[in-house]
Amino acid sequence: MIRVLIFLIFVSLAALGAAWLADRPGDVVITWFGYRIETSVMVLIAVTAVLMVLSVLLWTLLRTILNSPYLLSRFIRNRRGARGYQAISKGLIAVGAGDVRLARKFAAEARRIAAGEPLALLLAAQTAQLSGDRSAADAAFRAMARRPDTKLLGLHGLFVEARRRGDARTARACAEEAASNGPTPGWAGQAVLELRCAAGDWVGALEALERNYRSGLINKAIYWRHRAVLLNAQASAADESDRNRARPLALDAVKLAPTLVPAAALAGRLLAESGELRKASRIIERAWRDSPHPDLADAFAHLRIGDSARERLARVQSLAQKAPNHVESALAVARAAIDAQEFSTARTVLAPHLRTPTQRVAVLMAELEEAEHGDEGRAREWMARAVNAQRDPAWTADGIVSDRWLPVSPVSGRLDAFEWRVPVAELAAPQSRAITTDESSALIASRASAVAADAGELMVEDIKPDDAAAANPLVQRPDAAARPVTGEMPQAGAQPAAMEAADAAGRASRPQPAGNTGRGRARRMVEPISPLVRAPDDPGPELPAEPAADRRHLQDFLK
Repeated sequence: MIRVLIFLIFVSLAALGAAWLADRPGDVVITWFGYRIETSVMVLIAVTAVLMVLSVLLWTLLRTILNSPYLLSRFIRNRRGARGYQAISKGLIAVGAGDVRLARKFAAEARRIAAGEPLALLLAAQTAQLSGDRSAADAAFRAMARRPDTKLLGLHGLFVEARRRGDARTARACAEEAASNGPTPGWAGQAVLELRCAAGDWVGALEALERNYRSGLINKAIYWRHRAVLLNAQASAADESDRNRARPLALDAVKLAPTLVPAAALAGRLLAESGELRKASRIIERAWRDSPHPDLADAFAHLRIGDSARERLARVQSLAQKAPNHVESALAVARAAIDAQEFSTARTVLAPHLRTPTQRVAVLMAELEEAEHGDEGRAREWMARAVNAQRDPAWTADGIVSDRWLPVSPVSGRLDAFEWRVPVAELAAPQSRAITTDESSALIASRASAVAADAGELMVEDIKPDDAAAANPLVQRPDAAARPVTGEMPQAGAQPAAMEAADAAGRASRPQPAGNTGRGRARRMVEPISPLVRAPDDPGPELPAEPAADRRHLQDFLK
């Protein structure tokens, strides 16, 4: 609207000016080089305007002729750029659609038209990845890594390719180089942290975590939690060799994350060894109120070395009052009561959980029956119920179950991945097989030895193979033909060893119960799945400890 008003005002002023000149015609006389020109003012104005327009047109034509080489080259360049952009666009669309033939066609055209363009290099790399040509993909990503404008993109591609082929050293070198150039990209910061954790370089992992926090990749709460996890991992590594160094690290971890169960248990044990019982008790009780855990109960029970079983029971009972309605409180008191031969106390605390017992509750009841009354029949019945009972919580991460906490997931390399929760139930039922008399005898004797060791005063007598075969209908005598055995729950009186053997075939696909079930806890070692992470007992690949060594390796790799 304003523009219309301005235009109307301008037209009105022009009309007024023309009318004013028309009302005052006047004459103009020009004498120049002997020529005399007489005309009116309006004609002079019109001629002047025409001369100005002709001058502008002439100058424009002359400038166009002079700039014609540059204009022609710019036209060709723009046309070539448009064709290259079209080829790159169609090639990326073909890559996204999974059409290898079209992707190769447009990648070749983009390489011919715009060989040095970053998107052309990206299209060539993605086309090589789509067609499975890893060497060509590496070459394209290396070319991008050599350019300042596409260095991060090339390093990311090289990192992905290195992880895909299991080259941990090159992957770490690429991530370290990307993280060292200005602001840390999210993928590089996370990769450096995970790879340093996988190599057991806890000091380097703390530095990477600090850099990620300064770069704004993580918030303060996550930073505190992950720092506590790394400090606890460092303390656990130093626990066997340098207790004086491990103690302050564990205390720092507890300060950052008071509810981190492994840190609280380790700090409590180390403080108890140094005689600081009151401080150790406060740390464990604080963690217990938030997250009752068998490791905390075990550490609290053994705070004072040399205590009798009854003294340990009294201490565990005081801890259980911090979480009176939790099943872990009942299990901890029952474990300590069985050790102290306070069988009535064990039965009392386990009674509310017998309606739907978990595996650990059933195992404790089996130990209780055999330790108090020597009733093997009732013990076998409880062991039979334990096989198919509800699972107890365990340290779980990415679908695997570990018998102890680990700072890093062996599957994904994720920090602080393990959670104390009930594992996902298996879909397949365990398969059973017939066992021989010798196998049954060995398993029964082994179980009896464990129960006797827990009870403290029971004596284990030799069990004859013939007696075991007669008592257990699932046992196959050496001279008998093999017969199939079903996987149904045995009735009261079935041998616990037979049930263990019946479940043996299914254990390969079924994780074992984890957690603290006393001295008879079930253990399962976690095997490393990803080539970039390792189990605690595995030395893993030899990785350079310093970023400078990573840079030298990357420079050699790019050459």
